[in-house]
Amino acid sequence: MNDNDERPVTIITGRVWKKKGGKPEGVHVMLVAPDDDSAVRRALESLAAEGYAEAELDQIGDMDGVPDEEPHLSAFQGALEGEVSIVTFDVPI
Repeated sequence: MNDNDERPVTIITGRVWKKKGGKPEGVHVMLVAPDDDSAVRRALESLAAEGYAEAELDQIGDMDGVPDEEPHLSAFQGALEGEVSIVTFDVPI
């Protein structure tokens, strides 16, 4: 925790599917939450709201610094502003 008691940006990594049995996409979800359980719950709610039917979340951790490149830089900024930021990308099958 920082001296000013602000929560760090949490990143959750995994895979998502728009429809069950469909093509997977990689996902990075960035948000600020009071604990890991709340972070996972908010991430899953946000993914469902964006139309994802399935999600497999692999890892969760706190960001160690600000990302250097887009789209992660914007996602990080959105998380600092209270949003749940979702970055998807193609994964090898």
